[in-house]
Amino acid sequence: MEDKAQIQEAIKVQGEVVRKLKSEKANKQQIDEEVAKLLELKAQLGDDGKHQFVLKTAKGTRDYNPKQMAIREKVFNTIIHCFKRHGAETIDTPVFELKETLTGKYGEDSKLIYDLKDQGGELLSLRYDLTVPFARYLAMNKITNIKRYHIAKVYRRDNPAMTRGRYREFYQCDFDIAGQYDAMIPDAECLKIVHEILSELNLGDFCIKVNDRRILDGMFAVCGVPDDKFRTICSTVDKLDKMSWEDVKKEMVNEKGLSEVVADQIGEYVSMQGGMDLAERLLQDQKMSQSKQACAGLSDIRLLFSYLQLFQVTDKVVFDLSLARGLDYYTGIIYEAVLTQAGVDPVSTDTQNGTPGEENVSVGSVAGGGRYDGLVGMFDPKGRKVPCVGVSIGIERIFSIMEQKAEASAEKVRTTEVQVMVASAQKNLLEERLKLVTELWNAGIKAEVMYKKNPKLLSQLQHCEESGIPLVAILGEQELKDGVVKLRVVATREEADISRADLIGEIRRRTRQA
Repeated sequence: MEDKAQIQEAIKVQGEVVRKLKSEKANKQQIDEEVAKLLELKAQLGDDGKHQFVLKTAKGTRDYNPKQMAIREKVFNTIIHCFKRHGAETIDTPVFELKETLTGKYGEDSKLIYDLKDQGGELLSLRYDLTVPFARYLAMNKITNIKRYHIAKVYRRDNPAMTRGRYREFYQCDFDIAGQYDAMIPDAECLKIVHEILSELNLGDFCIKVNDRRILDGMFAVCGVPDDKFRTICSTVDKLDKMSWEDVKKEMVNEKGLSEVVADQIGEYVSMQGGMDLAERLLQDQKMSQSKQACAGLSDIRLLFSYLQLFQVTDKVVFDLSLARGLDYYTGIIYEAVLTQAGVDPVSTDTQNGTPGEENVSVGSVAGGGRYDGLVGMFDPKGRKVPCVGVSIGIERIFSIMEQKAEASAEKVRTTEVQVMVASAQKNLLEERLKLVTELWNAGIKAEVMYKKNPKLLSQLQHCEESGIPLVAILGEQELKDGVVKLRVVATREEADISRADLIGEIRRRTRQA
């Protein structure tokens, strides 16, 4: 009984926490989490030995209501339309892979892979991204060139920060070009795609940062970073978008054991930003020009910018030496798109103070990618390489921005696409309504009817206003005699008698205009 008393006391305390948050109008996420804790405590009490079921979604996951799904679909459609415009086909792969397929491909992030229970001798893990399954698919099917997109859910055993758009289950939208082609042409098209999607979604100002893994590695070499520390120092540099240079330097020196002299030399380079001119300058740089690797990367960046000029996207692209991207499989060009706050110039000049782009306040990364020429070869029994370059669109972050915009604009989001409601003005016309709605459905028109024998006309019209249905086709005794239907425009309330034969054409004409 003592346990029961303790639980009751804990319920009381937790109840107070929830009430306080509600009175302070705390954010919904926080309230939901505390309510979930309260429900769990109540479930422990049980009801005469019966277990009480806790109604909640699993940690790091969420449900999407019709309004959210409507916004989400709009975003997906824009992205898919762009991928198809660039000639991509689509594939799908299983949601789980053999554990060994995923192991060793993600560097320090491998600890976030979701392992499943042993399934009859197969050790499986949920996919962490869509790139590694794609490489496995290419190697397994001996495919040497393909342009594909893949939109699907991926899983990470992250500590969820759902208020910041970090989940354990989320969508990724990937576009990749695999095959042996001339340098930088597919890479430039990937950046053009990011530019098109972000412009079309109208999310606000953005900037696409570009760098090359070979430039980073060459820079580490000429600055005196030991070979075995390249990857771990790369992961630290990758934190420059979230941490100040001082903190990054501290991590390099205190945690990673780099000398301060070497860290300061890295600091000089990673503070540089520019365009083709910066690539030209670094090719002449006394130290950088000593590295064959860095020179190859810089020549490619120069070539990339010449193609980006032809694609008309250089206004948003900046060559940024602080961009590192932590994933192990990148071998060449890497890029990341960030939303910048309104009124902030995204392309800042080369900063000299060791804190890259301080004036460029980034709102968050919304797309990223790069070249990974070695990944397919890791799966191929003969080690045959298939060069690949790709980009992943950060759909969750984009989605939450679109959601906030919809809330702020107070614009009504339609959750259905119904074009016309079939209504009746008098009783006993259910059969006639069902006949008419069938005619409309058969003609491919999105139509709806109320599931009541004798609904009031007013409630039918109210339903149209609430759902945003633009037209009502009204049937009455007189209309049936005259072989017409009264077509009413919900917004203006104007009505017109349309002959039954012309109704479908008229609805199509009016909804096209809308």
